[in-house]
Amino acid sequence: MALFPFCKTPAGAVRVTRLQLVLYGFLLSLIIYFLHGRKVGVSVKSPHPYFHAVEMAGGRGMTDMAAVKAAPAQTPVETPWGAPLVWGDTRSSAWRRTKYAQQGIRTGLLALVVGTYAQYIRRFLSSAETYFLPGQMVTYYILTDNPRSLDPSIELGPERELKVVPIAELPGWGRLAQRRMTLLADAIRNPIGSEVEYIFCADVDQEFVAPVGEEIFGDLVATLHPELYGMPRNAFPYEVEEVSSACVEEDEGDYYYTSELYGGLVSEMYKLARACSLLILQDQANGLTARGLEESYLNRYLIDHRPTCVLSPEYSWWDSDLSADVPVQRLVSLGRQCEAFDKEKREQYRC
Repeated sequence: MALFPFCKTPAGAVRVTRLQLVLYGFLLSLIIYFLHGRKVGVSVKSPHPYFHAVEMAGGRGMTDMAAVKAAPAQTPVETPWGAPLVWGDTRSSAWRRTKYAQQGIRTGLLALVVGTYAQYIRRFLSSAETYFLPGQMVTYYILTDNPRSLDPSIELGPERELKVVPIAELPGWGRLAQRRMTLLADAIRNPIGSEVEYIFCADVDQEFVAPVGEEIFGDLVATLHPELYGMPRNAFPYEVEEVSSACVEEDEGDYYYTSELYGGLVSEMYKLARACSLLILQDQANGLTARGLEESYLNRYLIDHRPTCVLSPEYSWWDSDLSADVPVQRLVSLGRQCEAFDKEKREQYRC
């Protein structure tokens, strides 16, 4: 019986001990029940769409882009290295507009117009007159193999100027992409470098649809790709061939930038264009072409020289299932958007 003291008839102090044990057991049961409930509650929460997409892909590392884009949109206002990430209607953007508007800056907007891209030039310039740096001094630099595409001349507002820079004919998209950075570097060296303080390079098959103001100014400015903003790093189409000058290693890269719009101080833009043109020429000599053409070399350069100002996808957007949801669409790529349209929509949007 000594081995089983609780089998004795309870009396005195022993009765208190049994009561305590009963209470302890009851409390322990409550704790276990509570913890188990919490665990179940956590386990039934919906996983992040990215992890769901990977799971649906059978663990092969494939990514369902549309599923990832279902994640709630975020609008951070700073990059991991402390540069402003610009959304046009934030207080920080309003402050930047006030700061730069008082400096009387002369800015250049450069577009390459060759072959059939001449069809976009009037729409591009007309929209820029309305929305690009309103009230500021702007010079449009049009690099073209067909200066007659600008006849008759386009009427410009006060403090606006148009300069045509003739270039040799460049048939074929591939050849154009290979020459674009060289043409930009040559134009900055003469005449742009002595005429403006900032220069922005934009694809001509775009349309400004909302104000693009002084918030875009910075020493080196890049724009986030609208279809890749918010995507995981392994979705970025960086060049992966190690023999290419544009190659990006797996542990490199913060964002993927579009070549639709980038800019900055003329001195910084010359460095960018010169460096990228040399990388392209180096690959050409070895019979190589980067997967993203000049955009691959642009991203390589911006990894090594992080931009001092990053523009959100508001400043480069087109209608796509993958494009980020943005508060305001400011610059829309007609070319990329029209690729997905049927004949009726192409006519509607004057593609």
